This record gives sequence, C-alpha cells and structure tokens, in this order.
Amino acid sequence: MKWVVLLGLVAFSECIVKIPLRRVKTMRKTLSGKNMLNNFLKEHGNRLSKISFRGSNLTTLPLRNIEDLMYVGNITIGTPPQEFQVVFDTGSSDFWVPSDFCTSPDCITHVRFRQHQSSTFRPTNKTFSITYGSGRMRGVVVHDTVRIGDLVSTDQPFGLSVSEYGFKGRAYDGILGLNYPDESFSEAIPIFDKLKNEGAISEPIFAFYLSKKKREGSVVMFGGVDHRYYKGELNWVPLIEEGDWSVRMDGISMKTKVVACSDGCAAVVDTGTSLIKGPRKLVNKIQKLIGATPRGSKHYVYCSVANTLPSIIFTINGINYPVPARAYILKDSRGRCYTAFKKQRFSSSTETWLLGDAFLRVYFSVFDRGNGRIGLAQAV
Repeated sequence: MKWVVLLGLVAFSECIVKIPLRRVKTMRKTLSGKNMLNNFLKEHGNRLSKISFRGSNLTTLPLRNIEDLMYVGNITIGTPPQEFQVVFDTGSSDFWVPSDFCTSPDCITHVRFRQHQSSTFRPTNKTFSITYGSGRMRGVVVHDTVRIGDLVSTDQPFGLSVSEYGFKGRAYDGILGLNYPDESFSEAIPIFDKLKNEGAISEPIFAFYLSKKKREGSVVMFGGVDHRYYKGELNWVPLIEEGDWSVRMDGISMKTKVVACSDGCAAVVDTGTSLIKGPRKLVNKIQKLIGATPRGSKHYVYCSVANTLPSIIFTINGINYPVPARAYILKDSRGRCYTAFKKQRFSSSTETWLLGDAFLRVYFSVFDRGNGRIGLAQAV
C-alpha cells in the first residue's frame, strides 16, 4: 500500500517463523530457468511447516502473486478458524478484513468474516477509516483469535470493514499491516507488535523473499532470517528516524549518468506497492531515458528491445543496487511491455520514492525493528 513509511526486517534468530509465498498464475510469462531453491520450494512447499532449519521450527504460508503486482497469503480468524487472503503490507500498520455486514459491492466479491460464528469474537464501538493509493475503507475495531501459520494471537484487535471502495475484483480479502504502531489509523496494536510483546517472536525481525520466476517460492519470515534466500552479506541501512521506515537514498543512476536524487532523497521499502514510484518529474525523466512512451496510466516499450535497456541503479547508504530491465519491465494482459516506474499521486517537500515489489524481487529485505535498520542483499 502507498505510505511514506518504510518497512524493515532483519535477523538472525533461533526461532524463525517462515511463511512461504505462492504466486498465482500471472499474465506475464514465467521467466525461463530454474534454480535449486525454487525446485526445492516447489517440491516441498506443502511440507515446509514440518521441517526444522538450524534448530528452528519453520511455519510456512503459501502466497499468491497477483498479476506480478501483489503477494498475498492465508491467515485465519476466529474460533473455529475462518480463512482469508491478505496482503502482508510493510507500508501500513492496520489489519482488517471485510465484515459480514458490509454491503458495498467491493465487500461482496470477497470472503467476509462471520463474527456470529466465532466463539472468541469480541466487539467494540471504536470506528476508523483509511485511504490507500488504490482505495479506501471504513471499519470498526473488534477482537478475536488470529493465526499466521503457527503464530497465534488471542484477543487480537483488528478491523472489520463496513464499507470499501476501490478493492472490487482484487484477489485478496484484506490487508495485514506490518509497519510501526504509530502509523495505525485504528490505533489498535499491530499483530506483529502484540506477538513480539508476548514473546511469541524471539527477535523483533521479519524478512521478505519474493520469487521472481514462479508462482510458488515467495516467503515472509518472522523472528529471524533463513540465509539460503540471499547471496553474499546483508547490507544494513539505518532508518532516517525511529518509528518511520524511511531511509536516505544517495541517488538513482543509469551507468554513470545520475537521473535522480543528486542531493539525496527519502526511500521507502513497501511490500504493499507493486511498482517503483517517485516524483513526477524524475519518473518522467527515467521513462524518457529508456524510451518509454505513455499510453493510458502506463509507459510502454517495445518488447523486442526490453533486453537491451540499461539497469537502473539505486544507491543507498553508499551501496549500489542495480535493477535490471528484466525486473522493471512487466507485461500487461495483451502481452505488451510496460515499465514498473510510476509517478506518485501525492507531492512532498522531499524527493520520496517507494521501492515496491519490482525492487524486492531483486533484493531480499530484512527489517530489524530492534536496531532501527533495514538489511538488503541479492536475492537468490
């Protein structure tokens, strides 16, 4: 989701809860080639919750990739449990799903929580509303038991939407925010923080691996990091300020040509954002340099030249993070190639960029809440 907040993940822990993600069949052709990790996840994905890694119990949850634009996973709410597909969103702090009494057309197309069927449900009179880049919702805060893999949060506060706009037809039911509590619109303690405070998570860390080659294989992990998902060492980036997941980005370049952030800018790592978003003038500059032409809300290039396009290099804390054309060129439902760069809808006094899934498919990300930093490394 679109927020000027970054999400952090980090970790080395002996008690890792790992949630594998499964990609839905996308409109984009699956890239050729397979590696050992992806083969392992494909063959053993359904059994990962029973496998121990370095003495830890790993809990896995398949996520689906929606049109190469969103990663969602299954959680359950209530007693007996009711299953929902949610976006694990590092750009927001609120957790909500549609309520059974929501009559908006957007709610009707999704799974709705039947509170009367849960023996552990507890209502409140507190209401709230959120506006995202893709839509808005209005809801009420309630309490119930929530399960994420093997993690169980009893009497967890969360939101039930009573009206939704902009979510119709989307292949997820709700959003599970992983940002800091200060960013919560409902003022309910986020599930990650509640689990951390109760000792269910040994380290205040979570991390994302987003598969770039197949439906299955993507993972969100809590409490530590499985080092098999990245190459080399993690590069740690300090946060700009406590309680805000933004970092300072030195610049954006194409080979030796600086195209943005010549004097530095703010960057946000956001799993709820599918693309790479930035200020209008700077995004237009990048589109022009790679020869993309506007058509509707997207900028297109000829697919025949996509492999010849240069990498876009993000420099963060003195380290270069190249994003190759194969990562920032996507395909629409008609097989036409468009870029993952998009202009921000809001203006800011600083040059703020959102590094979404197009960036995170290239780089494994670790968010260290305890030390106020983010780790990035080349994803396998």
